[in-house]
Amino acid sequence: MQNLPNVFIVGPMGAGKSSIGRQLALMLGYLFVDSDQEIESRTGADIPWIFDVEGEEGFRQREEVVIDQLTQDSNIVLATGGGSIIRKKNRCCLAERGIVVYLKVSLEQQLKRTAKDKNRPLLQTQNPRDVLEKLISVRGPLYEEIADFVLDTNSRSVKEVAKEIVDCMKSDKR
Repeated sequence: MQNLPNVFIVGPMGAGKSSIGRQLALMLGYLFVDSDQEIESRTGADIPWIFDVEGEEGFRQREEVVIDQLTQDSNIVLATGGGSIIRKKNRCCLAERGIVVYLKVSLEQQLKRTAKDKNRPLLQTQNPRDVLEKLISVRGPLYEEIADFVLDTNSRSVKEVAKEIVDCMKSDKR
């Protein structure tokens, strides 16, 4: 499958961006990169620590640099952090340098998939449901704005969604 562009996966926490991205990279023979893991690798610190020490603004600055650099690579599937699309520069890099796939997920699925994850600073609260609702109200339109393809991940297997992305890329139904 040569000559296919990079794939950048966006969507909220718990949509399956990393799991589906890994599977998609295998199918395409591409390198898989998770922007949050890349930030942790480069800084030698986990995301909650970065948020504690530098705040969300410090984290977003690091994220912007990483996304700008990674989107210039070839043959990659990049899973982005849920809030990466907040910054206009990130949206531009993603939209201009590859195919953007927005993975949608219901609020119930998000809550279920993120319930035990302590590595999500924004969800370390008494009411994660409220946080997720507020985040999708702000971020949802931004995901839609840059998406070439929008796929629902509710009750679907990782392989099924990854295969649908490959099919979309081959037929380029944009």
